[in-house]
Amino acid sequence: MIDLALWKRLAILFVCLVGLALALPNAFYSRAERHNDAMTAIERGAVTTPEMAEDIAAWPEFLPSGVVNLGLDLRGGAHLLAEVQLADVYESRIDAYWPEVRDTLRDLRDTVGTIRRQNGPGDALSVRISEPAGLQAAVDAVRGLSRPITSLSGVGQQDIEVSGSGDTLTVRLSEAERAAIDERTLAQSLEIIRRRVDEAGTREPTIQRQGGDRILIQVPGIGSAQELKELIGTTAKLTFHPVRGETRDPNAPVSADQILLPDIDDPERFYILERTPVVSGDDLVDAQPGFDQNGSPSVTFRFNPAGARIFAIYTAENVGSPFAVVLDDQVVTAPNIREAITGGSGQITGNFSVEEANRQAILLRAGALPAAMTFLEERTIGPELGQDSIDAGQTASLVAMAAVVVFMIASYGLFGVFATVALGINVALIFGILSMIGGTLTLPGIAGIVLTIGMAVDANVLVFERIREELKTARGPARAISLGYERALSAIVDANITTFIIATILFMLGSGPVRGFAVTLGVGIMTSVFTSIFVTRLLIIIWFERRRPKQIEV
Repeated sequence: MIDLALWKRLAILFVCLVGLALALPNAFYSRAERHNDAMTAIERGAVTTPEMAEDIAAWPEFLPSGVVNLGLDLRGGAHLLAEVQLADVYESRIDAYWPEVRDTLRDLRDTVGTIRRQNGPGDALSVRISEPAGLQAAVDAVRGLSRPITSLSGVGQQDIEVSGSGDTLTVRLSEAERAAIDERTLAQSLEIIRRRVDEAGTREPTIQRQGGDRILIQVPGIGSAQELKELIGTTAKLTFHPVRGETRDPNAPVSADQILLPDIDDPERFYILERTPVVSGDDLVDAQPGFDQNGSPSVTFRFNPAGARIFAIYTAENVGSPFAVVLDDQVVTAPNIREAITGGSGQITGNFSVEEANRQAILLRAGALPAAMTFLEERTIGPELGQDSIDAGQTASLVAMAAVVVFMIASYGLFGVFATVALGINVALIFGILSMIGGTLTLPGIAGIVLTIGMAVDANVLVFERIREELKTARGPARAISLGYERALSAIVDANITTFIIATILFMLGSGPVRGFAVTLGVGIMTSVFTSIFVTRLLIIIWFERRRPKQIEV
């Protein structure tokens, strides 16, 4: 018989109703999205404005509010391809060795004489000694500073190579250490960019590595590529340096262990600072916009315990000396240390606007990029182009659905009508699931939905054709319908499992648009099997119980 237990009927109806409820916000996309954006802003600590309160009230709280996120090609936004300057990281890494090398060679002063750092390539540390006879001893001592590489690819190798010639000792990074730095730098850059974009409240960005030193960034809904560059292209590197002097000469000579940086408020004023910072933004755990004692916008920051300890020790030992706060290679302020700063927190003041203070806080809170980036490609996709893509996708979907509906009704009559109703529920379930999982819909994703519409009736065709065959031999229409579903089930499951496997492979191995297509195709396969096997069958059973026909035509 074709009867279904009551609990099965209720379960099928429950799934359909939940799917329709989850898909409903997409029919009122702008209202639901404004509601979600306002709620997110409040959760991030924003002050509730009348406009935000109006947006929150625009959508009922008791209804689901999740919507399908629109990708870059549908919503418009910014596209960037950035190249990470890994050479900067090599230079910074080798520069960090100078204090250790200096202290080590000072302990051998009787053997090597005086030591002086020499200018040279950025990825090498050159130190000249006054006693060439002690060069080998110096090389052996500095070689003891090397550390084993912890990455899997560099197991058993050291991070530096030390050599000597004449009266000069040279320290370079080993090739294995460079490879490990490349991996770490790209991974850190990806994470920091993602955190910065998320802090700005953008929706469903695409951030992925391309090649050995490039990163692809696509952010839907952002105004322009320039706006995105300003958000992620700044290194926002915060460091604290001892001050050794001031000058008005931009070409003032400085030693190899010093740097010359301009004042952020007075470009004609320059500070001579020690190259190696006492503490850096890597030790920051929080940064927030605020106001100083004069009511001017500022940025407050807080160190982790290690940074706070170093900061406290240095300020205690250098009371009365000037101390420079450097942000992105510009001196923000250089006050004298009046007393030891032991609280682990501080404040950056300057000629900030409220927007600049907020942006700097976002950048510092997200962390400093380990290296600068060069933008090789930038593109802005306007909302108008995105709307054109949506309109084209809607047209394609409607045409596909209309063609399928006409074919099914013409071929199977009333049973074709049941299949059409199930098809509409199927599309709603797809959008409901995508909304629930926070999926992103792209133009290839729309193609996946259109393909699903065509594939969704395959199972119904198999069942209906099987019912036709059973009507010739079975005893009565009820038996023919029951056998039709029973004997078509294995073919339906086999066909859809193989397609689902392909969708899974596309998702795992693909990226960007390919994954968007795979997601909608995979979700569509699951919903089409459900609607074909259960929803269509429930509709046929309800009709059959009400009409009790002696004969049926499929």
